Amino acid sequence: MKQLTTIQDVTAYQLEKGRKFYSANHDEIEAGLTTDVYFIKTKQILDSAGYSDKRVSAEIFPRRSGVVAGVNEALALLSKLDVEVECLPEGSKFEAKDVIMRITGRYSDFGIYETVLLGILASSSGWATAAHEIAQAADGKPFFCFGARHVHPSVAPVMERAAVIGGASGASCILGAKLLGLEPVGTVPHALFLIVGDTVKGTKLYDQIMPPESPRTILVDTFKDEVEESLRLSEALGEKLQGVRIDTPSERGGVTVGLVKELRFKLDLAGYKHVQIFASGGMDVERVKMLSEAGVDAFGVGSYISAAPPIDMTMDIKVVEGNPVAKRGRLPGLTDSKDLKKIL
Repeated sequence: MKQLTTIQDVTAYQLEKGRKFYSANHDEIEAGLTTDVYFIKTKQILDSAGYSDKRVSAEIFPRRSGVVAGVNEALALLSKLDVEVECLPEGSKFEAKDVIMRITGRYSDFGIYETVLLGILASSSGWATAAHEIAQAADGKPFFCFGARHVHPSVAPVMERAAVIGGASGASCILGAKLLGLEPVGTVPHALFLIVGDTVKGTKLYDQIMPPESPRTILVDTFKDEVEESLRLSEALGEKLQGVRIDTPSERGGVTVGLVKELRFKLDLAGYKHVQIFASGGMDVERVKMLSEAGVDAFGVGSYISAAPPIDMTMDIKVVEGNPVAKRGRLPGLTDSKDLKKIL
């Protein structure tokens, strides 16, 4: 696909007929179709007026602290251009206004990608930061990202990958996990038990059909009291049962400290100390910390990560042809950024 270089290219561009999805594909991103149009106009003016060879250094910085993610995608976009790139490694912590990426080259080569670069870093860093907050609350206990259902499918794998960068132990979204060389995590939804008609029966079918490496951590809130169902499953599967997942809906008060304590006590009392408790459903930082202290061993976290606000990013030109520059209110010249690593 031809890269957009002029406003005439923008006007002439026509969508293909019968387009099924509204999300941009890789070729459209590289062609500049997801940029703000004024960057195309700027490129056309610079090229037409003889400024296209001017080299600049531009810095990207955030408006609040967090954990950086999206670097690999940004580098994939820039790798085809004649530019030098310094950046923080993925997973690095940053403070507000720290430089997380510096690009040096001809502005006419990379300027049209400002929107794309900022969007990649802002969204991915926002998701990674939310996951990092959960990781701190979980205090070493594993948690898994279950957020794919809360976002557009085109970005679900991006979101879940960012969550793992931020500290999640894994992801349920197949592509999100595969992008990191992991296998997706999950057993079965309530739907299986509702169709089969009984949790124990559905679990036995799962145990018969799924390979040994598939986890035996089973939902226990479909039909009966969570404690009663957990004891039934423990008796039916014995040592095979690795854990029970409580996902009690808000209509019944959600997963509570009292429920977790009762469940742990009665599993232990019945001799099932090996059965772990996995909690999901409306998990946030406060609830993860509280339920972890009550006895939950692992968590599934969805909307807290998927709904995390992007971390606003800004790109400023700081040097033009070796001369320090800046817009009003900003300091001219390169920012002292010792943690940046040269990548390209």
